[in-house]
Amino acid sequence: MAETRVTEQQAREVAEEAREADWTKPSFAKHLFLGRFTLDLVHPFPRPTPDEDARTEKFLTSLRNLCRDMSGPTIEREARIPDEYIRGLAELGCFGMKIPEEYGGLGLSQVAYNRALMLVACVHPSLGALLSAHQSIGVPEPLKLAGTPEQKKRFLPRCARGAISAFLLTEPDVGSDPARLATSAVPVEDGRAYELDGVKLWTTNGVVAELLVVMALVPKSEGHRGGISAFVVEADSPGITVERRNSFMGLRGIENGLTRMNKVRVPAENLVGREGDGLKIALTTLNAGRLAIPAMCAGAGKWALKIAREWSEARVQWGKALSEHEAVAAKISFIAATSYALESVVELSGQMNDEERNDIRIEAALAKLWASEMGCAIADELIQIRGGRGYETAESLAARGERAVPAEQLVRDLRINRIFEGSSEIMRLLVAREAVDAHLRAAGDLIDPKASLETKARAAAKASGFYAKWLPSLVAGKGRLPGAFTEFGILAAHLRFVERSSRKLARSTFYGMARWQGGLEKRQNFLGRIVDIGAELFAMSASCVRAERQRADGHPGADAAYELADAFCRQSRLRVEALFDGLWSNTDDSDRKLTRGVLDGRYSWLENGILDASEGTGPWIAEWTPGPSTEENVARRIIDTRNVV
Repeated sequence: MAETRVTEQQAREVAEEAREADWTKPSFAKHLFLGRFTLDLVHPFPRPTPDEDARTEKFLTSLRNLCRDMSGPTIEREARIPDEYIRGLAELGCFGMKIPEEYGGLGLSQVAYNRALMLVACVHPSLGALLSAHQSIGVPEPLKLAGTPEQKKRFLPRCARGAISAFLLTEPDVGSDPARLATSAVPVEDGRAYELDGVKLWTTNGVVAELLVVMALVPKSEGHRGGISAFVVEADSPGITVERRNSFMGLRGIENGLTRMNKVRVPAENLVGREGDGLKIALTTLNAGRLAIPAMCAGAGKWALKIAREWSEARVQWGKALSEHEAVAAKISFIAATSYALESVVELSGQMNDEERNDIRIEAALAKLWASEMGCAIADELIQIRGGRGYETAESLAARGERAVPAEQLVRDLRINRIFEGSSEIMRLLVAREAVDAHLRAAGDLIDPKASLETKARAAAKASGFYAKWLPSLVAGKGRLPGAFTEFGILAAHLRFVERSSRKLARSTFYGMARWQGGLEKRQNFLGRIVDIGAELFAMSASCVRAERQRADGHPGADAAYELADAFCRQSRLRVEALFDGLWSNTDDSDRKLTRGVLDGRYSWLENGILDASEGTGPWIAEWTPGPSTEENVARRIIDTRNVV
């Protein structure tokens, strides 16, 4: 297997180099972690202009009509999106929703894009995955971000017409650790081209893509900066073989494959940005791209609420409707309140992205993390409310004459969202890095075990100046004033809680820094709880300011919105308090000790008495070697935009 071996330090350096270090715009979520509740950054709740709203609704009306002619059960049964569905989406302009009009796209807002994904995912989540993989991380977004004018003119019109694109980063033995990337891009022909070699795994859209964004390592050499770089590659280039169409527990219509590249020639003009900028381009692309998953989770929550409401009224147990039983009512309340919060987070983050006044990298990451976790919780509760019918497939229900509710499919389809585009564990570490950034800037050398005494002395002086100003600001705030935020009515108490908790969160982070110093980065559970608290506070804030906006606008459901926001905040506060308790009262140390015992074989006797049918079926990670493919190419083309004017 072609493998790049790197040390932990080297891996960290690659990730740090790709990270956006500068903050030129304010960030509501970043301030939350620093103990500053800057409500003015999100209140009043931002909204599109009337013209943009009308344009969005016009498009969504057309999309809704198109979706009515699509069959989710057909996609689920055939494990493939029918070609005519994809052509219909292309004709409506769905592959160019976020592409500027000057390049043939619709030029819609992030808010409109989010709502469109929510809608198509109601037919089948594979449709949402198709469109989001194309526009959120595929060719259009990197080119909009870092492409040359010539590249935009060449590729964006094709993407808008339906040239499906895919993003190729993951490899058989490389996931969230890009420092070990093995796919190479060697300069050839005196720098006029690059030759790509490697294998990419889990290439969403890769089976049907016309264009690819490939991340590959350019070796350093004279005249070449080298590093992980991004290339736009024609999917039918000689040397590219899609060797496999992968199958999954959910998203059965997803066109996800294993792609081999052997001596694939890519013109130098297809390099996006500079050599070595690939990972930074990918991460920056995801700032807004990550909002696709929360949008689809919000749609799933809405659907789950509808099913839970209708079913719990129709189903009678022990002489009364299911909804009248307290245990079930608690689940319905959770689904309703959390669905309101999910949509609030998505709408707020999307509108903030459209306004471009704030840096939303933390907001987008929190939205992705929190929405994917809560979406799975909602789906699980829906299964429980439906009982045996929740576990039964829609096809089986329909076969015996009952309503075909695919609740079990919802669980399967949503589960990937906690892994897609950064697992929940990676997302927590990503956000945690930003949450402690101010501390690292102030005291980084002070807690670095490799720093010299002289360096530590300078760092101590710098840190004392920062903390002398910052720590006193965490003692008191508006959250202690009974009359604060009174314009929010019954929600004022929740905003006071958010303000107090923000300061407590900042103090807790500081205590963690003081206690573990440089070892804090290894306290992943502590950092994860810090991030989860921030996510809940962000969701509470979004829900409150949205409800107040609906009241101010005279929305017919304003009173109900206040009730939903209030219920959500009450539920969220319990989770926040439990997370705060968990920072210092937990089993983290004993868990680490027990895990070491497991891996040392101390408890291997516990595994006696079972059979493991997977033994002998293959290695944990399939090996691969560079070279031509020996497999059949399973790639297929639905729309060839090069033949379309």
